[in-house]
Amino acid sequence: METITVSVSIPKSLLAVAGLRELELDGFIRELVAIELYRQRRLSLGKAAEVAWVATKWEMTSALAKHDVWIDYTADDAVEDLATLRGVLRPRRW
Repeated sequence: METITVSVSIPKSLLAVAGLRELELDGFIRELVAIELYRQRRLSLGKAAEVAWVATKWEMTSALAKHDVWIDYTADDAVEDLATLRGVLRPRRW
């Protein structure tokens, strides 16, 4: 992923309020940006995970849950996933 560097000035007191160390601030901000853009439906779950620098979509799901953001998963998504699972788990005849 190609990146840009952004400089943001914030009060140092924010670290104490957020319970963060300075080294944790970058990850904290990345996670919040990813969560907010996902909430606005501007990022997919996978892209939000990429922005937040988490290893899996499951970790991103956990981050969303911490912030009371629901996953955009419809009944149609469930039907599609079920069909995929049935295809993968179907016994193969050789």
